[in-house]
Order: sequence, then C-alpha cells, then structure tokens
Amino acid sequence: MVLAASQRVLARLLVVASVALVVSCGNDEPQPSITVGAGDSIESSVLAEIYADALARAGVRTAVDPRLGSRADYLAALDADRVQVVGEHTGALLAHLDEHTTARLPEQVKDAVSAALPEGLVVSDRADGTDLRPRVLLTAQAAAQDRVRSVRDLAPRCGGLTVGVAATPGLLPQAGSDRVAGCDFAATVAFPDPAALRKALLEGRVQVGLLGGPAELTPGATDGLAVLSDDEYAVRAENVLPLFRKGLLDRRQIKKLDYVAGELTTDELAAMIRNVRDDGAAPSDVARAWLDKHSL
Repeated sequence: MVLAASQRVLARLLVVASVALVVSCGNDEPQPSITVGAGDSIESSVLAEIYADALARAGVRTAVDPRLGSRADYLAALDADRVQVVGEHTGALLAHLDEHTTARLPEQVKDAVSAALPEGLVVSDRADGTDLRPRVLLTAQAAAQDRVRSVRDLAPRCGGLTVGVAATPGLLPQAGSDRVAGCDFAATVAFPDPAALRKALLEGRVQVGLLGGPAELTPGATDGLAVLSDDEYAVRAENVLPLFRKGLLDRRQIKKLDYVAGELTTDELAAMIRNVRDDGAAPSDVARAWLDKHSL
C-alpha cells in the first residue's frame, strides 16, 4: 500500500515537471524582433525611436541601433538585414538612389522612390504634414524692392546671383538640396551654419540663401529675411517616410506606421529635434511623449 501510494505521488510529480518543462520551453522560444536603425543625425534618432515605439505598441519586440553613420551606412545596414527599418526623406532618398531624376512634386517623388528602391525594400505612407525642403531666402529689403515673393519670381534673375548654402543642424542629410529647378546661379558659396548664411545675406556677400530645412529648426536665422514660397516645388519635395524590408511587417503594423505618417507635422518634428539638440532630451523620451499625445 505504501509503495503504491509512493508510486502515485511520484507519477503526479513527473506530470507536473513535464508540464512545467513544456511551458518553460515555450516561453523561451524567441519571438520575431525588429531593429530600427538610426544614422548620426538627431532627426534620424528621433524617427527611429518613434517607429520602434509605435511598432512595439502594435505587438512587436523592437530595438534601436543608433549612430550607424551616413545615409550610405544605414542603408547598407538595412540591405544587409542588420536593421530592418529606417526613417528617411523622400527627396533626399530619391537623389541618393537616382541622381538623374526629374521628379519634384510630393506624389511624383514618392512614386519615383518606390520605383528606384532595390529589390527587397519598400516604403509605406509619407508624412504629408512634414515639409523638410530647403528654404530659399532673400533679404526682406531686396524681396520688397524687386517684388519677389516666390521662387518662380526669382527664377529669371538667378543667372546673375550668387547663392549661399547652409545645412540645418540636426536634420537628415539633404542630398541634392542645393538644386533649385529653373535657377542656374552664377556661383554657390557654402557656409558653416544658418547664422553665417544670414550674416552673409544681410552684408550683401551673397544675394540668395538656401537654408537646408524649415526655419522652425533655426530660430532667428531668418530675421530680416524673406522666405520665398515654392508652391511649384522648384526645390524637390522632402517628406518623412519609413523604409523597411519587404515582407517584414503585417497589415496591422504597417497601418500603425501609416497612423504615425498621418499625424507627424513639420512643427512637431522640429520641436522634437530642438528638444534633443538644444535641451539635451533623450530621443526615446520625446518620441514616447509624441506618441502618447496622439494616442498612437
């Protein structure tokens, strides 16, 4: 009797142990994960954190691989599957993929990007509310005197003018950003920052400025200057969009990225970049706060 009872107890313990082992093995199975890559710019880091957190909220295990280098570097990492998602600009990405493209309007540029992508890479919706194009500048005095309000108004005069070019700190690299359709400037001068460009314009050392991004990113850089309108996209469209490996995301996850695209604006992205660049905030913190604000 004692022996039989002991055998029954032992059998129950073996069953429990077997179930625990099965559960343990099941829990240890690795789930699919996605690494979002970021280049060296602050904008790239912010976008990577936004995409990673948004996908995590759609049920994916995610991580961010920061400071991968230049556009060529993080695109190489994407091609090699070391990362699976990166944030990009439509126009700059297109210029990188096809330097001879003539596409300039937002939808044209997006379609041209899709056509030029290497096999195995795709994009989802662009963020229509983001306009990261370089801005064309004149002094307020020159704009009023010559009645120049748009890039179209400026075009007939470009051949006799020198343009100064300055990048905007924190933005993704702007490949082809010194090109203005219909404007063949007499000369181009590079400046180290927007403040130096503004000074050169006000002193008359250059007659036109090309600021590498929206003025919201560089407060004070356009004081005393006129920002010309460009409704015809003489400067190629630059909208934010995610670039990722084909077949990686399911419909729900792509929809999550599309929701991000539908909410992101120039003003909000500029504010996040400035918060990291000027105030020392962590990209993950500003990304999380933005997603929470938009209930994403």
